[in-house]
Amino acid sequence: MSFLDNLENSLKNLESREERDPGEQQRKDDERMRARAAAPWAEKLKASEYTKQLFEQAAIAGHRIRTKIYMAWIDSTLRLEARDRKLELKPSPDGITARMIEPDGKTETLPVDLNGKPEELLERWLGQMKSNRGVEEKIVHDEDN
Repeated sequence: MSFLDNLENSLKNLESREERDPGEQQRKDDERMRARAAAPWAEKLKASEYTKQLFEQAAIAGHRIRTKIYMAWIDSTLRLEARDRKLELKPSPDGITARMIEPDGKTETLPVDLNGKPEELLERWLGQMKSNRGVEEKIVHDEDN
């Protein structure tokens, strides 16, 4: 196959792709621009003292409520999971946002200050779980008596 035949096939493929979904390229470009704008925040999140303290405090909080807290980086998003609850710290062009996902699917989104204390975020995320755990422990303790 000659160079011109290859070029012609490539152009035909591009045209047919645009005919199927003309907005696809625009969406890809927009997504690429958002990722580029969020990149400095992603680096700050990965390298910050806040994140290191969050890992330490999450381990301590998990031990306190007798629950394993799983932590993972998914691209530039930091995800913490405990039982059926999720906490995602995601960089955006405007900063870092935390999204708390409850077992029933209810979500709450709030900004994260990397100069703040991660204990406050963990308390807000795990607060309901801890109060439920206290009720469970009280029930178990009452049943023992």
